[in-house]
Amino acid sequence: MTTLTAPARPENLAPVPWRRMAWVTWRQHRIALTGVAVLLGGLAALLWVVGLPVHRAYAAAIACHPASSAACTVLISRFNGMGGLLANGYLLQAVPALIGAFAGAPVLARELETGTFRYAWTQGFGRWRWTLAKLVALAVVTAAAAGAFSVLISWYYRPYLAAGNHALSLTEWSPLSVGLFDLRGVAFAAWTLAAFAIGALVGMLLRRVVPAIAATLVAYAGLAVAAGGFLRQHYLAPLAVKNMFGYQLPGSAWVVSEQWQKTSGGQPVSQFRVSQVLQGAPEQVAGKGGIPQAASVLPYLTQHGYTLLTSYQPGSRFWSFQWIEGGWLLALAVLLIAATVWLVRRRAV
Repeated sequence: MTTLTAPARPENLAPVPWRRMAWVTWRQHRIALTGVAVLLGGLAALLWVVGLPVHRAYAAAIACHPASSAACTVLISRFNGMGGLLANGYLLQAVPALIGAFAGAPVLARELETGTFRYAWTQGFGRWRWTLAKLVALAVVTAAAAGAFSVLISWYYRPYLAAGNHALSLTEWSPLSVGLFDLRGVAFAAWTLAAFAIGALVGMLLRRVVPAIAATLVAYAGLAVAAGGFLRQHYLAPLAVKNMFGYQLPGSAWVVSEQWQKTSGGQPVSQFRVSQVLQGAPEQVAGKGGIPQAASVLPYLTQHGYTLLTSYQPGSRFWSFQWIEGGWLLALAVLLIAATVWLVRRRAV
């Protein structure tokens, strides 16, 4: 005896709402997000503990008068000797790279390496919505945390960036200098976002967690070196002055280059040629031990037909540079996330 079986009718299931994917993203990546919170929280505590004495020493140094007195000299020397590794900013440069490597790279690489993506893609959400929801949510959270952390960084470096420090012999950094510029303003959050996007794309391409982490660190380092060493100085055309050494410019200025030229014609002159001219200089120019004295070299070379051309970026362009750098980094991050989603859509199960 047989029975007739009616053909199954497909059911039009409603798509899983986005809020459900946000909950799944938190459940899957809560350890990575906690790690980001611990990293930024620990560094925030370090900045606060180290920054309070720096601010006190700075306040005492600028309040002391006259600045040339022995007591003021001691206070100025105390401030100049503080900061250690944090003073130049290079230690904090690693923070976006670490977030991109350990929070961004494993997002897709771990699922692709273990094969759990096959189950995730069949749960009524779709592969591209699954990818987009995870990446956008995690990227926004990490960038917001980095933006909040950069406020504390700006507070810590405020004494080093104060106008007039140069006149008081206090340590003064240009707000555009390499090592400090991308730790403040919108740049730090933008670099963190870009690092996360780089890690996500590399994880999708390599599909292995450990190689993706290593490749993310290398890619981020290359991008940071290219931006700080070559690209940033060309955001706006630098200003140029003649016959003025870099240390004679305002302390907030970022000196891009110094080049000797022939006064007649403006042809560049090599440093070797300048050294040859200085060999015939009198003793008051050469100084003790044959070392040229900067205050005497400039007039001497000017009299012999040479001009020093100094190109620099003024510190007043800080926020213009911040928005330029933040803009192209945001565009890069969006492009990398879009490329990652496109690759996921094309990937065969």
